[in-house]
Amino acid sequence: MEEILSRYAALLALVDDWFSTCIARAGSAIACKNGCAECCRGLFDITLLDACYLKAGFDRLEAQTRKNVLTKAKRRLLSLQFLWPEYDAPYILNYRPEEEWEVLMPDDDETPCTLLSSDGTCLVYEYRPMTCRLHGLPLVDISGEVMHDEWCTRNFTGKDPLEMDELRWGFNKLFREELLLFRRFTNELFGQSVNELDSFIPTALLIDFKRFPWRKWRKANPLPFQD
Repeated sequence: MEEILSRYAALLALVDDWFSTCIARAGSAIACKNGCAECCRGLFDITLLDACYLKAGFDRLEAQTRKNVLTKAKRRLLSLQFLWPEYDAPYILNYRPEEEWEVLMPDDDETPCTLLSSDGTCLVYEYRPMTCRLHGLPLVDISGEVMHDEWCTRNFTGKDPLEMDELRWGFNKLFREELLLFRRFTNELFGQSVNELDSFIPTALLIDFKRFPWRKWRKANPLPFQD
């Protein structure tokens, strides 16, 4: 498992390099910077691999900080269970139809991320999920394929980033490599490779990846995506 997480960390580092390169090339057109927390609001789904990597970073925090964050995470879980009583450890979203996820993460939810510190910085910045690293810019593959056509409204005022070739990157390759690692990761947990399993940041912090009886749980709860 440690080798998989290490390889995932290297993949995330490539994403960071791309983002930094975009900032260097686009200059003031991109307002995103370390310490900006405008997009760190509400809930959004992250992969179970992201959840595991995030939890590894969270477990490195000082004990009192972890305790304070877990209080907020448990409070968030209660609000989710009010809408979905069956939502329980290991907090896999995919047992609910994806079209119903919007009920759990409404667009107007401005609740700060559980992992934001009092000064607005991320407590586990080096361990943040991939979607956090990609957010704010459109995702356009080097082939020209537009994979995500939204961006932060603070960025590219008066410009169309979809026409900026300098922002393009090998996203198809990135997501292929991510999927391969995810399949290895789930095979390590369950003895079965799957393509997609998701959770939330607050619930990821409540998962004990090392002690949870993953294979016993899988036998009692057939996985929603099987290959």
